[in-house]
Amino acid sequence: MFHNVQKMDTRFTRGKSTILERPLSRPKTEVSLSAFALLFSEMVQYCQSRVYSVTELQTRLAEMGQGVGASMLDVLVLREKNGKRETKVLNMLLFIKVNVWKSLFGKEADKLEQANDDDKTYYIIEKDPLINAYISVPKENSSLNCAAFTAGIVEAILTHSGFPAKVTAHWHKGTTLMIKFNESVIARDKALDGR
Repeated sequence: MFHNVQKMDTRFTRGKSTILERPLSRPKTEVSLSAFALLFSEMVQYCQSRVYSVTELQTRLAEMGQGVGASMLDVLVLREKNGKRETKVLNMLLFIKVNVWKSLFGKEADKLEQANDDDKTYYIIEKDPLINAYISVPKENSSLNCAAFTAGIVEAILTHSGFPAKVTAHWHKGTTLMIKFNESVIARDKALDGR
C-alpha cells in the first residue's frame, strides 16, 4: 500500500520542481497587459460594489495594495539588495522609485521630490501611470484615482521596512503619490546623519 502511494507521488511530481527548490533569481516577470487590465478592472468593480463613496473606494484599493506590498517586500529585498535593508529615508525612497517600480511596471517612476516646506513629505510622480491607463472614470467620480492601489503597495513596503508613513494618491502632474513619514522616521534619519 505504502509503495503504491510513493509511486503515485513521484508520477505526479516527476520533472516538476517545487516552489521551495526554485532559485530566487529573477524569473521572467512580464504579464500580459490585457490580463493585467482585466484583473485590475475586476478589482476596482469588486471594491466599487461594496462602497458608497470615492473615498471608501480608494481606501479599499489601498488596502488591497498593502497586501501586495507586504508580500513583495521580502522577495525584492532578497533579489535586489542581497537581503540588506535600507536604514536611510532617501535610500529607501530610491529603492521604491527604481527597484519596486521596475518590478511592478517595468520602468522607473518618473520623479521623486521632497516638499519644500515639510521635511516629512515626499512625492513620487508618475505622468502616465499604467494603473490608471485602462480605467475610465465617470464625471461624477472625477476625483477617483485608482493609483490608490499603488499607494497601498508603497505604504506597506515603507511600513514593513521600518519607515512608517501614510501614502495617498493625488491628481497632480499626472498622478502623484504623497508620502508623509511619521516624525520618528525623520528624527531617526537626522540622528543617523549626525553620527
